[in-house]
Amino acid sequence: WLVIAVGLVRAYLAKGSYHSLYYSIEKPLKFFQTGALLEVGLVFFCIVPSSVVLTAFQVMSRVFLTWAVTHSVKEVQTEDSVLLFVVAWTITEIIRYSFYTFSLLNHLPYLIKWARYTLFIVLYPMGVSGELLTIYAALPFVRQSGLYSITLPNKYNFSFDYYTFLILVMISYIPIFPQLYFHMLHQRRKVLSHTEEHKKSE
Repeated sequence: WLVIAVGLVRAYLAKGSYHSLYYSIEKPLKFFQTGALLEVGLVFFCIVPSSVVLTAFQVMSRVFLTWAVTHSVKEVQTEDSVLLFVVAWTITEIIRYSFYTFSLLNHLPYLIKWARYTLFIVLYPMGVSGELLTIYAALPFVRQSGLYSITLPNKYNFSFDYYTFLILVMISYIPIFPQLYFHMLHQRRKVLSHTEEHKKSE
């Protein structure tokens, strides 16, 4: 994710504009975000203590955005909303993996712990806004092209409308995102208050 961050900064400095920076980090974004699927397995097999449902939703929604929307609908790749969620993902993941790394080394700076449980307050809504705006921008192109849609009649007697599916995906954010957000708020109170109490006891 640091590679992606550096790529974004270098592309911005070279172009002097934040528009269409997606192309400068497209390949590493696809690679690292797809690799995050391993995290679901780590949580499922109890190697990492976390919620399987929330982890799966977060990872799958990002992989879906990366491949089924941004990669598949070329027209949205120049949208500023893509940069919005990419920047949010990148900062979030750099902080999160730094947190994991220092925790494994038993030397976790308070600043990183604080950032892990505080910056999400802005970054999560920022990322979700970018994701939803990108899906919304893709809708007209999906409807026009019939992307991934299956129409009747066919030998399987089955139909699928990708346009409608994308709308349902957007609606699914309504019940699921608040769960993830309030879960993190709860974790923030729990972790940071425990840290403050520990400092006072010393």
